[in-house]
Amino acid sequence: MENIVIIGNGVAGVTAARHIRKNSNKRIIIISAETDHFFSRTALMYVYMGHMKFEHIKPYEDWFWEKNRIELLRGYVSNVDHEKKELQIEDARILKYDKLILATGSKPNKFGWPGQDLHGVQGLYSKQDLDLLEINAPNKEVCKRAVIVGGGLIGIELAEMLRSRDIPVTFLVREKNFWDGVLPDGESKMINEHILEHHIDLQLETNLTEIVADESGRVKAVITDKGETIECQMVGLTPGVSPNVSFLNDSGIELGRGIKVNRFLETNIKNIYAIGDCAEQHEPIGNRRPIEAVWYTGRMMGETVAQTICGNRTEYKPGHWFNSAKFLDIEYQTYGWVFNTNGRKEYEEHFHWRHSTEKICLTIAFHKETRKFLGINNFGIRLRHEIFDKWLNEGQDVMHVIKYLKDANFDPEFYSKYENEIAAKFNLEFGTDIKPEKKNWKRIFAIG
Repeated sequence: MENIVIIGNGVAGVTAARHIRKNSNKRIIIISAETDHFFSRTALMYVYMGHMKFEHIKPYEDWFWEKNRIELLRGYVSNVDHEKKELQIEDARILKYDKLILATGSKPNKFGWPGQDLHGVQGLYSKQDLDLLEINAPNKEVCKRAVIVGGGLIGIELAEMLRSRDIPVTFLVREKNFWDGVLPDGESKMINEHILEHHIDLQLETNLTEIVADESGRVKAVITDKGETIECQMVGLTPGVSPNVSFLNDSGIELGRGIKVNRFLETNIKNIYAIGDCAEQHEPIGNRRPIEAVWYTGRMMGETVAQTICGNRTEYKPGHWFNSAKFLDIEYQTYGWVFNTNGRKEYEEHFHWRHSTEKICLTIAFHKETRKFLGINNFGIRLRHEIFDKWLNEGQDVMHVIKYLKDANFDPEFYSKYENEIAAKFNLEFGTDIKPEKKNWKRIFAIG
């Protein structure tokens, strides 16, 4: 029986295991040093906030693995010998494989700040980080103030978590506006306002220079590049993540920032594959980055590599870019490509609409000359993924999107609708006379 070993029990590795089992009787072993069972990493915040227990964020019951003949092994892989097809686990046990899938995920970035390894300094990525947060910031009496460094999605999640326990938070962001490396100015400025409304001390264009220890070796303060000393009992380092691949440095497997793979997710070594956050495409796919630390792409890579393992060699084709997130109370979705203000392509035109009082807005990107629809960012309105996928596939123009925007809205009944306002502003700015069509369920259900 062919022996398939998967290193990593995140969404990429577990999806690969599930689909290999669906299509074969191969022996499957998943190795992880983090937890015994797969859990939803994006739901860690809700455990700390008291909305869920840890067992609630495990998508499968503990009996699932034995029933589906997927063996789970808790341990850290210290070495990969591709010539012998062997893994060394914690410098002791040897495990043989026929095919190896590397799904080792990411690790939080550190940039050599003085004091970054002190007690009370941590990231927010793993189950161990969640456990550590209960020690470092269990309540506002133990943690009188926390400082978060890095203005990305993990940083704002950590800020929301800490504020749920009334812990004061200072948020250091090096950019002019929150996440303006991704979002256009109108959107990032709106998120600035929202962060401040949640009583978070947002300090823009501010960098960490040093973390200061007390006499016991715990955090007592940080110093910024503006010369300010901020007393705190916990520091959250959230300036992004990087592929977790250092254990492969002497393996012969080609590395860049991550594990180099071709379009079939194959490494330079036969029968070794890489998927998820740790995989790096030799050449980017379209406008995508070579490394994509995104939940849904990890899942898609797992499904793709399972086909290849089971004899149906399949190219990884992620389709149109999309993503979703939550900024405190504001839900965010993006479909296609809407580049930030500095990264906007020369042919790219933006239409931006924002509600006069609510934290609701959208930005539509389209080609200046042809008016072809390129993408949409949306805050505070729930939009149908399938509709935008269809419009992008068809190469529709922006006027079509504005005209039929009501078809894309799936906010619940009695929610306010804004498509008429959006169309009116578009008409005013671009000299058009678009009249929005009523929502049509026949059009919507015809997608399939």
